Amino acid sequence: MTDGKIEVTQVGPFRLKPWFSERPWGKRDLRPWYSTTGTSNLVGEAWLTGPECVVETGVMTGRTLAAVVAEASEQILGEGQGPEFPLLVKLLFPDDKLSVQVHPDDAQAKAMGQQRGKTECWYVLEAKPGATIALGLRDGVTAPAVRAAVIDGTLEQLLQWVPVSVGDMFFVDAGTVHAIGPGVVLLETQQTCDLTFRLYDYGRPRELHVDKALRVMRTHTAAGKVESFEMDGFTRLIDQKYFVVDRYEVGKQKSVVIPIRQAGCVVCLDGVATMETEGTQPLEMLRGQAVVIPANVRSVTVRSYTGTSFVRCFAPPLAGEI
Repeated sequence: MTDGKIEVTQVGPFRLKPWFSERPWGKRDLRPWYSTTGTSNLVGEAWLTGPECVVETGVMTGRTLAAVVAEASEQILGEGQGPEFPLLVKLLFPDDKLSVQVHPDDAQAKAMGQQRGKTECWYVLEAKPGATIALGLRDGVTAPAVRAAVIDGTLEQLLQWVPVSVGDMFFVDAGTVHAIGPGVVLLETQQTCDLTFRLYDYGRPRELHVDKALRVMRTHTAAGKVESFEMDGFTRLIDQKYFVVDRYEVGKQKSVVIPIRQAGCVVCLDGVATMETEGTQPLEMLRGQAVVIPANVRSVTVRSYTGTSFVRCFAPPLAGEI
């Protein structure tokens, strides 16, 4: 660094420490993903690329992702991509039902003074028998019917409940009324926005935002299960306007070279691996943690002596600027 600022030539891949978000529907024990959360309270979400996440490796160690991106935006995100990492990647650990909620789209969010809306996707990492998610409203349900069901406590009956299995990917576009049931662990990739309007929370003493939710919800959306497809050396789980998520499987004593054209991150799901790129020291990939790969990196090599699986999440060009 020079005078506390990041030198452009020093910005290589860096690992982030998860930031744990306490939620009433969460868990106290997140093993085997994390040995500790640093709190005895219920934790529902591990934010892997949140603005509060702290850099664990390299010259930027000890600084938050928000601070690093604000200072070296062009090197990390690419030219014209703005001052904020565009994807918020999380692990969700529900031990109870999440609230029934909805998120605004870009135009609606900007009208509220926010930079962007919240479209997301869920990749199922664990699922107990009978686990379900709610994805949209049943056919024929209207906004007045939703309001009445909120009042009389029957909103769950108006939702499309979908069974889930390990390996499923679901697209949840803005405007979709949704909820998540217990018994799953999900990898969520979303636009960096935490604007959430709760319609219903099963009697828990949390604030509801019924009027705002009804204004941004849509009775029909593109939400649903997404079929993956095989690419050259990896599986493409989802390819949408705001994000692409790919899964890699690397065998014992094997490696894979990944060309980099957009900023993004990788999240180790299993095994032990290192990431290498020209001009930097090998970086250890840890399960349940994100490694940010700046846009100025041309390629990375992931090596594993034991075998590993990981996902790569990245934002297509100009995804953060609508």
